[in-house]
Amino acid sequence: MESAVHIGEMPIYDILLFLGGEASEDTAQEDFQYKLKGFIDSTVDKSAKTRQGALDGLKTAMATRILYEFISERRMTITDSIERCLKKGKGEEQRAAASLACLLCIQLGSGIESEEVFKTLKPIFKNILADGSANIQARQAVSNRHCWWQGNFISLEEWPVNKLCEQQSSGKSTEETSQLHTNSLLSWALLLTICTPNQLKDILCKHLPKLPRLLESEDVNMRIAAGETIALLFELARDVDSDFEFDDWDALCDKLNALATDCNKHRAKTDKRKQRSVFRDILKAVEEGDFQSEAIRFGTERMTIDSWVRKRTYDAFREFVGSGMNYHLQANEFIRDVFELGPPMLVDSATMKAMKISRFERHLHNSAAFKARTKARSKFRDKRVDVGEF
Repeated sequence: MESAVHIGEMPIYDILLFLGGEASEDTAQEDFQYKLKGFIDSTVDKSAKTRQGALDGLKTAMATRILYEFISERRMTITDSIERCLKKGKGEEQRAAASLACLLCIQLGSGIESEEVFKTLKPIFKNILADGSANIQARQAVSNRHCWWQGNFISLEEWPVNKLCEQQSSGKSTEETSQLHTNSLLSWALLLTICTPNQLKDILCKHLPKLPRLLESEDVNMRIAAGETIALLFELARDVDSDFEFDDWDALCDKLNALATDCNKHRAKTDKRKQRSVFRDILKAVEEGDFQSEAIRFGTERMTIDSWVRKRTYDAFREFVGSGMNYHLQANEFIRDVFELGPPMLVDSATMKAMKISRFERHLHNSAAFKARTKARSKFRDKRVDVGEF
């Protein structure tokens, strides 16, 4: 009999399990691990499609479950598979392998195991990123993930801000290369959150004066990434020196204000709306040192995103684990440590069962209510009178 477990639908399966499904929890766990072993084996298959599917299956599993013990026992095998797919794969396969590498380290935490994965894959990531003839999708994926681990993959001083500014302002960037540049900038911004005060002082002198040029990019995502990086740098600078001043402060504020009120007819309406909303917050950050706080709720807990540093870190994690972010905030010790949330809160099985059943029942109730409203509206429409008769 085929198992009902489907990696992409684990929460639904858990609810059914709590509601009295036929399979026991032990059986479900064994079946789940059996499928994971199958994915690991399939990463060396001759078929690129099969390898791609296996990588995606492992990614989904790591994004939605804590698998430390299972992964620790097979860390070297998984690392070898990632290395092989990065070297021999193309495009989407390399992108999936790069994402899986980051999820692997998120699962393993900040100890020696992650460091060993990092040391193994670092030269490959670096070669792909530096190779202008490499597949653009692979370079995009690597650029957004290369600095994830210990922050020393590309040193802060080596970041090619001059070249990036020149390429963006030349108008020769394609949509794909612009995404590559945006990913690189956001990765560099993530490194800024862990740099030392002395490093920060050098960066402020060398790079902050050049970053406003990126605000002139034709790509809305690059403009936003540049703006958020500038806001992040101002926040970090003021943390080190409350009297921090920027020589071109007036000119920068004028640029930010123009983007916050942009009415350029040549830009898409959706891009302008997105841009204006973000740059209003960026302008407040530069002018007043303000940040629009946001509350993140997960399980029975709540976390406040109250700074640009915290936002950049949260956005980076969320990109890697996707819809599993709330679960990892609850259960992943490494992520909880990064956000200073303390050890995972222990929730007994009875409470979990009640929470899951409640959610499931609420879903059924909402579905029934929706069908009832639709049926009632249909009857009403059938009995409508023609206004023209009056």
